[in-house]
Amino acid sequence: MKDYKPPFTITNEILTYVSSISEKVGRITATSNMEAKPHLRKNNRIKSIHASLRIEANSLSLGQVRDVINGKTVLGEQKEIQEVKNAYAAYEKLAEIDPFDIQDLKAFHGIMTKYLVDESGDFRRGEEGVFNGDQCIFMAPPAKFVPQLMDDLFHWMKSAQKDVHPLILSSVFHYEFVFIHPFSDGNGRMARLWHTAILSKWKPVFEYIPIESQVEKFQEDYYNAIAKCHISGESTDFIAFMLSQIDKILDDISVQITEDSELLSEYVKRLLDAMQYDTPYTSAALMEKLGLKSKEGFRRNYLHPAIELNLVRMTLPDKPNSRNQRYVKL
Repeated sequence: MKDYKPPFTITNEILTYVSSISEKVGRITATSNMEAKPHLRKNNRIKSIHASLRIEANSLSLGQVRDVINGKTVLGEQKEIQEVKNAYAAYEKLAEIDPFDIQDLKAFHGIMTKYLVDESGDFRRGEEGVFNGDQCIFMAPPAKFVPQLMDDLFHWMKSAQKDVHPLILSSVFHYEFVFIHPFSDGNGRMARLWHTAILSKWKPVFEYIPIESQVEKFQEDYYNAIAKCHISGESTDFIAFMLSQIDKILDDISVQITEDSELLSEYVKRLLDAMQYDTPYTSAALMEKLGLKSKEGFRRNYLHPAIELNLVRMTLPDKPNSRNQRYVKL
């Protein structure tokens, strides 16, 4: 149906959140240069991936997710490790997504579910439902309707992008996508990835804002908002919920940026500037780069503060004084 329009109502609460979020994004963009804070960007991306997978019952800890992304060996279920690798590959290409292209959606589902799903990159051919134990909470539309429903949704998005604010449009898409449940697996991960992709096209800073971690904190409320919309037949409650979470995470990001600026001494900044990412250095090599001669001064002023701030890690954390010890910028 070319004239299809997802049902939702723009309330005063929603408009208030749109105004608040827009103001906070403007302030963050104006007062902080995320490009100059790659450690914050990477840490937030890892948080996004960990939270989005945790919502789907992936049991790996934040540290284990970080280690998988950094290429370290992790003891864990192979399926869960592969989910992390796939999600990182997808999020690393976030800037390349055209969120209004249904073929991009299928391609990124292929990335997100590589080696995990038989129908990876294709719409489901079987029937799907959402269960709580043995109880069926929600039955998705029959598989035969999925292609048309998705075409209608993407056609609406393309036609509405000039008239509907991206904050509202992304939330409507998120709910409608979850309702249609177009894939046999990975629907939640894809809904959250696409939500971020839509917002990133509006304001690039959203590429590094871990909305997923905020949703994960309020996971029960997330599912309750979806359930309310299933009953009401429109996405208004879900829009308000998502905007409230985005508004909260922006407050956390502002604090994070302020603390980062205050905590980073000139010594630590010099150390980070001297190091390349994921490259192991000996302490002697770092001292030479910085033109330092005092081991004690280097450790006290440069190395130990950077490790405590989780900006640099030891390759042998259990053997801090090993002659084989190396230091890697995170």
